[in-house]
Amino acid sequence: MIYLDNSATTRQFPEVTETMIKYMEEYFGNPSSLYQLGVDSEKAIKTARRRVLEAMGLGDGRVYFTSGGTEGDNMAVFGAVKALRRRGNKIVTTAVEHPAVLECCKALQEQGFDVEYIGVDRNCRLDTAALEDAIDDKTILVSVMHVNNEVGTVMPVNRIKEIMKAKNAPGIFHCDSVQSFGKLNLCNDADVITVSGHKIHGPKGTGAVYVGEGTNLPAFICGGGQESGKRSGTENVPAIAGFGVAAEISEITMKESMAAASKIRDRLAEGLRAKISDMVINSPEQTGEREGMCCPYILNVSFPGTRGEVLLHTLEQDGIYVSTGSACSSNKKGQSHVLKAMGLTDREIEGTLRFSFGQMNDIDEIDVVTEKVAAAVKRFRKLGSFR
Repeated sequence: MIYLDNSATTRQFPEVTETMIKYMEEYFGNPSSLYQLGVDSEKAIKTARRRVLEAMGLGDGRVYFTSGGTEGDNMAVFGAVKALRRRGNKIVTTAVEHPAVLECCKALQEQGFDVEYIGVDRNCRLDTAALEDAIDDKTILVSVMHVNNEVGTVMPVNRIKEIMKAKNAPGIFHCDSVQSFGKLNLCNDADVITVSGHKIHGPKGTGAVYVGEGTNLPAFICGGGQESGKRSGTENVPAIAGFGVAAEISEITMKESMAAASKIRDRLAEGLRAKISDMVINSPEQTGEREGMCCPYILNVSFPGTRGEVLLHTLEQDGIYVSTGSACSSNKKGQSHVLKAMGLTDREIEGTLRFSFGQMNDIDEIDVVTEKVAAAVKRFRKLGSFR
């Protein structure tokens, strides 16, 4: 099996699974219980919280555990608006955010909030002039992702807080960092950051919200007061402990993993370009951490004259797993909102595949993938039914 859909989810590190089993079978106590079994579970949560915060590399701030990126985005967006609604009614975001942010913004728009969606260019680079024009002294929330989940473009997140200050915006800057956590250095001046466990070889159903010093979000789930009263409910100790282990491993291996991913991505791009001359790379060509570059873990490609879904299933028969876009909305009919915002033609969108890499991929796999993709494209173009 060659798994190249790591932006959808990742295989767990063995150390993560071992840790989770330990807290399922031995240290299974409720962390709110007063006896030792509960105390041991509480310690596991504290250890995981420290590991996640250290992996973020952001210094002071608080980390609250959630069920994943979607809950974290909801907590950030609705929480910011609830906290600051008396100071304005404007929200600024982008047209290419994850649905977890966009659907929240649409719901707030229906409630009367003024939401402005900033556009992007052909490589998903944000229109920073439009962003700057949109932010004003009534802006209570700016929500911009760090790395786009479909094409990998790095957004100009390190400039946003400075723009907000210059425009006297009273709002919170939220940065969805689900695709960058454990892979790139995070934005160091965002007020709120959301991350997920299963994108870094941790367990599904785990995530965290980072809230910086001086920022306060109201309680998102009320109840027994867990997570400092912000997100009540008995904590999923095995998953949280596993998330902590994944965060620690990702932090230790980040530079090495990033270099390996860059080589894998470049090898795949070069190989496909050599075999399929009219293919279109939708991701930025240059990889790196700076704005406008591409996170090296993602490569989005269009093969005009094909259908991505057909190519996906053809590759699946060869044990190769890729994606046509975001797995979080892959069951929905319709075209990718990201690729449409980038201005791709219907023909280009229809023939798009996303390849995304993780720490368990090897560069030796890539030549096999290149051959199989080229054969699949050639086969379906020869049939002529998709032209």
